[in-house]
Amino acid sequence: MSGLDDLLHRLLREFERRRTRYALMGGFALGALGAPRATRDLDFLVHRDDMAALHEFLTSAGYARVHFSENVSQYSGDFPWGGLDFLHAFRPAALRMLERAVVMPSGPPGLDVRVVRPEDLIGLKLQALVNDPARRHKELADIEALLAARPDMNWEQIKEYFDLFQQDELFKSLRDRPHA
Repeated sequence: MSGLDDLLHRLLREFERRRTRYALMGGFALGALGAPRATRDLDFLVHRDDMAALHEFLTSAGYARVHFSENVSQYSGDFPWGGLDFLHAFRPAALRMLERAVVMPSGPPGLDVRVVRPEDLIGLKLQALVNDPARRHKELADIEALLAARPDMNWEQIKEYFDLFQQDELFKSLRDRPHA
């Protein structure tokens, strides 16, 4: 098991102990949903009201908060793997993502992980693509891989995200092409 896997399992135990409202997103979520890719960090959606207790745990475990805003907290430590990124859930769409998250096995028996639904992960990838056009290629590749891995997607829910970010043409091109 890698150091990143160990960290994930330690965090999952802490989330359970503290009853943290969270969902895995990012590269590890892609893997859990059938579209694996290499990643060096862990990304979570966490209810904003749970961030203070999580911050206390992370700093006591040797992590330093390197960025904080209304929307995001980022942590790093003196470890060979990457950092920890937390998107704060407080807006209605993000809170719905937390409610819809699915429980999946994480490896060790009895230790499950909550993962954002594939449609919601596409929404998060789309938001990243719109917010930082330099990430377009990477985010589109992740979206395409997820669509190929999950042919049973709820396209109406996906369309809501593309409508929100005014990406109608991109939605049509993704919906109309084969994903296999």
